[in-house]
Amino acid sequence: MGSRSLRPCPTPPGVLSRLARDNSGNVLAIIAASLFPLLALIGGGIDMGRGYLAQSRLQQACDAGVLAARQRLGSEVVVDGAVPDDVADTGNRFFNVNFREGAYGTEGRQFAMALEHDYAIAGSASVEVPTTLMQVFNFEKLDVSVSCEAVLNFGNVDIMMVLDTTGSMRHTNPGDTMSRLDSLKTVIRSFHAQLEGAKAPETSLRYGFVPYASNVNVGHLLADDWVADTWQYQSRTTAPATLQTYTWYSGDVNWQTESGTRSPWAAVSSYPATYRPGSPPAESSGDVQTGGSSGYYTCDGGQPAGNRTQSDVKYNETTEPVTNPDGQRVTQYWRRTQNGTHYRTTRSGTTCTVESSTDTALVQTFQRIWEPRTRTVTNWLYKALDRDVSAWRSTTPGCMEERATYAIGDYDNVDLSRALDLDLDRIPSAGDADSQWRPHHPSAIYARAIATNGTGSFSPADVTTSQTFLETGSWWFSQCPARARKLGEMSDSDLDTYLGTLSPQGATYHDIGMIWGGRLLSPTGLFAGENADTASIQRSRHLIWMTDGQTEPYDLAYGAYGVEPLDRRRWQPGSSMTLAQTIEARFGVACEEVKKRNITVWVIAFGTTLNPIMEDCAGEGHAFEAANAAELNEAFSSIAQSMGDLRVSR
Repeated sequence: MGSRSLRPCPTPPGVLSRLARDNSGNVLAIIAASLFPLLALIGGGIDMGRGYLAQSRLQQACDAGVLAARQRLGSEVVVDGAVPDDVADTGNRFFNVNFREGAYGTEGRQFAMALEHDYAIAGSASVEVPTTLMQVFNFEKLDVSVSCEAVLNFGNVDIMMVLDTTGSMRHTNPGDTMSRLDSLKTVIRSFHAQLEGAKAPETSLRYGFVPYASNVNVGHLLADDWVADTWQYQSRTTAPATLQTYTWYSGDVNWQTESGTRSPWAAVSSYPATYRPGSPPAESSGDVQTGGSSGYYTCDGGQPAGNRTQSDVKYNETTEPVTNPDGQRVTQYWRRTQNGTHYRTTRSGTTCTVESSTDTALVQTFQRIWEPRTRTVTNWLYKALDRDVSAWRSTTPGCMEERATYAIGDYDNVDLSRALDLDLDRIPSAGDADSQWRPHHPSAIYARAIATNGTGSFSPADVTTSQTFLETGSWWFSQCPARARKLGEMSDSDLDTYLGTLSPQGATYHDIGMIWGGRLLSPTGLFAGENADTASIQRSRHLIWMTDGQTEPYDLAYGAYGVEPLDRRRWQPGSSMTLAQTIEARFGVACEEVKKRNITVWVIAFGTTLNPIMEDCAGEGHAFEAANAAELNEAFSSIAQSMGDLRVSR
């Protein structure tokens, strides 16, 4: 509470002193004189009681005023120094509501506020309380004054930011000048500055990050025995090769001129080439990444038709046996006669030139040859293959396939003893592949049985063929995002360095981001030794989950659950739910598991809309839609302010 003062007015003339000097012994006078102190005692008690009541209420009003003003000031002032115009109006309004003009018969109500160097708001308030019985003694009023101060501090807070860094984050929202990802980075820097600028002494703010797409990059955070040494991948191995015999045509070879002439190419005319601009990068919807092409020149002016004639006559044919492979070589001997003019167009830079060449009784001979050849055809066996991945730290990018789970039929009753991927706190057991994570191995993956020309369909059965199937583990929607970062304090430079690693790539799978955000923030799970509360440090925990799009999976993608139509760990083609619906339902389960750990979840839809699953995850007052960078900044500032401890400091 603030400080207070209750001060009476000047002392009245000395009536009692004169009475004390009167020693006439008049009893009636003595009795009458005794009424004055009695009246002063009773009157003073009544008036002082009114004064203390006014003072208590005035203190409450002063506290309410500075608290409201500090709340309206927000946390962003630490970054930009800008004080909203209505801060004073907000504080005055709350003061006036809590202590109305004339309350308790008071007069001369005054209230003033000032912004302190530490962005606290200090206030002072005063009123005059007219006396009643004490006026007999010339005590006409009591001066009442109080002081107050409100401060917004951040104590021990853990913040995990789960960020959609998929391909669509390269887009720019209407009205913005930067891409969504670059806008997000700017807002996060401001958010960090707001919290760091207002944190309380001797406290710590810790930040963690989980960039997500179809997977998350967490391998560097895991202990060796949390990861399996061997795992099964949808891959291929060589099958016995086959030898094929075919006929090889060598074309027209061994040209010789017998007679006649052919003039050199000579320029006939020239004209400017036509410039063809390339296609700019496509701003397609969703995560799909497409690129344009550069500009080029063409020669569109046309050229004369020409009048060259030719006639071919075969004048001989021979055959001879050959071995390895066995068969016959056929050689035909031809003679060609040509007359007339032929035209062509060439381009040099931006100039097109029409040229001509003339044949005059030109006679040439040549040969056409056919012969047997052999070729070795490589055959492949496509199947799920075991692979030694014990060297995964140096041979894989760091993403992980999830541990054992099942296709959930009842999302209101999920069995976490089977869905180990949704059990956020379970610590893997060495040698237990079900509880361990599996290294993400994109170079091993082939989408059986989709050919490189796009034909075919998924086949869980083994396939032996000479065809090459799609290597979708290396495709854009399977890419491993930037490394996740577990909780830790971060300086401005630390934050800049980390944000510099984020780039837009991959497809949108919301569940895996929420799962790993919860794992890295939980006080009772994998990192309980670092995250749990202690007798000396109690932390509040917040998970900020941000996306710029709806769930957008690809059946060809290789993600945290393998190649979904082949591995079929949580979904398979023909299921009652689509793959997108499955991902969203599991996202909802993961979010509820996060909140069970006393973690506050915030959800932000940036450049997109909130769907019911997202709204249910966040809960009332914890979900935001941001159409542009300014609204995204407002959302993060609101979250920052809600994390703070707004209190009266004196």
